[in-house]
Amino acid sequence: MSKEIKSSVPADREVIVGILNDSKTTLNQLYKSYFPMVLQFVLNNNGNEDDAKDIFQESVIVLYSKVKSGGFELNSKLKTFIYSVCRRLWLKRLNQKSRNIHGELLDLENLESVEQDLAYHEEKDAQFRQMEKALLQLGEPCKTIIEDYYMQNRSMQDISEKFGYTNADNAKTQKYKCLQRLKKLFFQV
Repeated sequence: MSKEIKSSVPADREVIVGILNDSKTTLNQLYKSYFPMVLQFVLNNNGNEDDAKDIFQESVIVLYSKVKSGGFELNSKLKTFIYSVCRRLWLKRLNQKSRNIHGELLDLENLESVEQDLAYHEEKDAQFRQMEKALLQLGEPCKTIIEDYYMQNRSMQDISEKFGYTNADNAKTQKYKCLQRLKKLFFQV
């Protein structure tokens, strides 16, 4: 099953190499992999499918130009880069539409630049990777308790039964201790 996932979403490095080699397959994979995310964003923010296609195409042109210039260094996941560029382009377009409709200028300073947006997402990605490392170091049963409660939304009663605690309060106490250990590991990593 993991081979299917890998083939449907190209690795970031494969995309960069594909762009450098003018691969149409790479551009098709980019579209299949990332357009749905852009479409959802644009639809949720007063746009339609044609708007999303335009914005996505502009973001691919930005990516293509940066890669072809030779100085492109991907400091985040490609998905994050594309999302950030699309978000910035769409907000800019909404701002222009608003100016045209209302005849007034919106405060452009309130819009984040692509670089600020990328920096934010890079920081969040780094924190996520750091949390993954901390969870791996946490060990059992803490790792499973944390995952069951926070990621699987299982109740303390379910966790209590799963691990053989006498009641939900004991499981809650164990979860608290596990969280304290996780915090220590997170800030050490």
